Amino acid sequence: MNVGGDFRKLHIIGKPFILANVWDLGSARMMAYMGAKALATSSAAHAFTLGVPDMGNVGRDAAIEHAKDLSTATPLPLTADLENGYGHGPEDITLTVNMAAKAGLAGCCIEDTKLPKSSPYEFIYAVKRIEAGVEAAQKFRQQTGKDFVLTARADGIMLGQYGLDEAIKRLKAFEKAGADVLYTPMPNGDMDDLAKICRALEKPVNALCAGKFTRYSLTDFANVGVARVSIGSALARVTHKIIAENGKAMFENGDMSGLGGAAVGSHIDRMLKVRELEGKSFDES
Repeated sequence: MNVGGDFRKLHIIGKPFILANVWDLGSARMMAYMGAKALATSSAAHAFTLGVPDMGNVGRDAAIEHAKDLSTATPLPLTADLENGYGHGPEDITLTVNMAAKAGLAGCCIEDTKLPKSSPYEFIYAVKRIEAGVEAAQKFRQQTGKDFVLTARADGIMLGQYGLDEAIKRLKAFEKAGADVLYTPMPNGDMDDLAKICRALEKPVNALCAGKFTRYSLTDFANVGVARVSIGSALARVTHKIIAENGKAMFENGDMSGLGGAAVGSHIDRMLKVRELEGKSFDES
């Protein structure tokens, strides 16, 4: 199966699909059961499962092995959030993309943040890093006949490091370098800014639905020209909110009533045990 090719075909400008970010085999299978067309890891959600914060606290090998494990849970294509590529140099991006592609992933996402700090790489250097990733992805395609979708991220707006003009400048340079999908998370929580980003680019744009953007529907994202809507760590953090609220009630007040709203176990079991999806089967790993 050419998972990268299947994944690429989903990206239609103005007809976005939901890229469901998952963090374990159970969440992956539940999303597949409920209709997801593709899955992704989330660096933050993965870090939470390991008991560490996001932003550079999980290494390359662990992140790619995590993504590889999740890719076996369903027949859906899975792309990996690989932060800044686990190194500052272009050669680090080459290694990361090569490892992700050889692991059988459909693609990966590389950001322009100089982790573990929140400052961005200088513009020219940020572009060189994406150029290295593009070259690695192209060589993989040529050598294997399989596809691999590279997403280039400009994270400076979300992290308070630069504004919309700089984000668009970077995305246009990443597009020219050959990135397949462009992504600026949380452009000021403003759909007008997201529309400006889409108009400035010719290739598919990913939007993050989190924070203020959760007030918009998939149709709203379609109307501004988005091709893909990811949810990042938002769904994982919804589960953490439930844990925090119920834990506080239990341990501070002895109030167990929140546990009464739990999902029915047999319903979860049915989602986890399903073995057929769109004519494709997957094992019981």
